[in-house]
Amino acid sequence: MENSIVIPITNEEDIVIARKTGREFSDMLGFPTISKTRVITAVSELARNIYRYAGNGWIRLELVQATHSKGLRITAVDKGPGIINISEALTVGYSSSGSLGAGLPGTKKMMDEFNIKSTPGLGTQVTAVKWMKMI
Repeated sequence: MENSIVIPITNEEDIVIARKTGREFSDMLGFPTISKTRVITAVSELARNIYRYAGNGWIRLELVQATHSKGLRITAVDKGPGIINISEALTVGYSSSGSLGAGLPGTKKMMDEFNIKSTPGLGTQVTAVKWMKMI
């Protein structure tokens, strides 16, 4: 398996492919079950947001390494309408589409690193990393 892969998100089936690939990368890293579940959930949420709000974009899954850790970086990019108020979008319960409003704040909470950049009218990029200490 490659160290990174880009998965185009253009339909609901692509969300399933992204989840499956997130599971495969998590297995390859030897993540414990809870970390694996968090990665799969984060990938699913980010891919679903691309599809729901932008129509299309992509998810990159990338193996990363630090001095005493290995991990998985998830990058989600779209060229959709962007997010006008990022802090509001990261508030649990806020939703611009009538959903539960747990997606972005939940993803941020589940991951070890989380960064979001968005420009209204140009799109959004979310980067999240899940780390595992190496022994």
